[in-house]
Amino acid sequence: MVKIKERRLFEEIAAILWNDWDPIGVNDGENEWNDEYDSYVPHIFRLALEGKNASRIALFLSSTIEQNIGLSASPQHDLAVANKIVEAKIRICD
Repeated sequence: MVKIKERRLFEEIAAILWNDWDPIGVNDGENEWNDEYDSYVPHIFRLALEGKNASRIALFLSSTIEQNIGLSASPQHDLAVANKIVEAKIRICD
């Protein structure tokens, strides 16, 4: 049962990054590919499972945008996305 919940959380995080985070704006609602941010999911998944709060996850999202993607982060947006991730973790795993 735990593995099923973890898999659901992993998939939910990927969906949140694609639908809500999307810092480079590639999700126009018509793309058939949605794996642009999948490389970030494992680390965010670990943070969520470790019980890190939304602020900690948001810091990772913001630093990823600035350091890996090379764009300016929007800390408020990243915090809103991080809150969705924490809520998903609570809903699915707790």
